[in-house]
Amino acid sequence: MTKLQLLYPLGLGLGGPFCFINFCRRGFQTIPLSGGASLAKMSMEFYSFGPYKIDPTEVFYTTPLSYAMVNLRPVVPGNVLVCPRREVKRFADLTVEETQDLWLTAQKIGGRLECFHKASSLTFTIQDGPKAGQTVPHVHIHILPRKDGDFERNDEIYDEIDVKENELKEKLNLDKERKDRSREEMCKEAEEYRSLFVLQS
Repeated sequence: MTKLQLLYPLGLGLGGPFCFINFCRRGFQTIPLSGGASLAKMSMEFYSFGPYKIDPTEVFYTTPLSYAMVNLRPVVPGNVLVCPRREVKRFADLTVEETQDLWLTAQKIGGRLECFHKASSLTFTIQDGPKAGQTVPHVHIHILPRKDGDFERNDEIYDEIDVKENELKEKLNLDKERKDRSREEMCKEAEEYRSLFVLQS
């Protein structure tokens, strides 16, 4: 019997408790995480992204080793981040298992988002270290669904990623005027993406 385990919020809307859903030939069952952790405890769970805490309503997919979240300042529609759960600064410091899981997660999410956004290609990119433009010291893969004509020159997307990363650094470090998307907008997007992995798995 083949099973697909998937993390999905159930219960009280976006902040509900997380549980695994096991899909198999005879249907599915939910299995609470953390040995049946309480609703209050689960709804207060946060994900670490370097020194920052990410609200679980902005996370739309997880595995035991990785998670995917919507982007505060997307470069193109569907620009999301996939991160290891463990706070790891550099790509070379990931374990073999974390590396495999991170890329398999990115592959799966990229395929779904390419279809969802009616794109024709994907850009996967990692900025590994500060001189490469990494502003948050936590490994993360940018996934960007691509469409014909989204940039005049294809490689301009990397310049735009650098611009957005620098804006994010200024926002995080100096708390300048926000140009970020609203929490409501990000939660809505995460909810849409979450449904891709429940309905189509």
